Amino acid sequence: MIDKIRADAEARMRKSIESLKQELSKLRTGRAHTSLLDHITVDYYGTPTPINQVANVTVADARTLTVVPWDKSMVAAVEKAIMTSDLGLTPATAGTTIRIPLPPLTEERRRDMIRLVRQEAEAARVAIRNIRRDANNEIKRLLKEKAVSEDESRRAEEEIQRLTTRFVDRDVEDILQAKEKELLDI
Repeated sequence: MIDKIRADAEARMRKSIESLKQELSKLRTGRAHTSLLDHITVDYYGTPTPINQVANVTVADARTLTVVPWDKSMVAAVEKAIMTSDLGLTPATAGTTIRIPLPPLTEERRRDMIRLVRQEAEAARVAIRNIRRDANNEIKRLLKEKAVSEDESRRAEEEIQRLTTRFVDRDVEDILQAKEKELLDI
């Protein structure tokens, strides 16, 4: 029973880490990468569809993305979706090819991005701590129902705490440090 609670807590903590990685991958650094456009959807014949399912997204160079829609009639829709996204990018269309130049980040914009990265990391820490709280409440419920002994309960809570510390101190901090370094590189 306790192993099941621990395994569930660990799986949920891993999902929080994956969610943090996904959120941070959306934040633009100075370099172009195709995952920058992953969250953009295009109205494809009345259905919101991810951009990578209607077009080929490639990196032309360090500061330029190239998008080539598979259906030539989708060029305008793809261009509009990129312009209206929250990324602040201005695509340039040449025939069926859409080029997206990434402007260099200013020092002020870098500081804003680092602030956002830290907020995302803190949100991940809070999520992991909430998972710890839920697991500990479940263990306390088992103790109250006399399904486990006090020693087992204490050991399980210590194990959940070690798990939380590992995810918060090691994983979240490593991801945060890597993203901050990436943002500060010019």
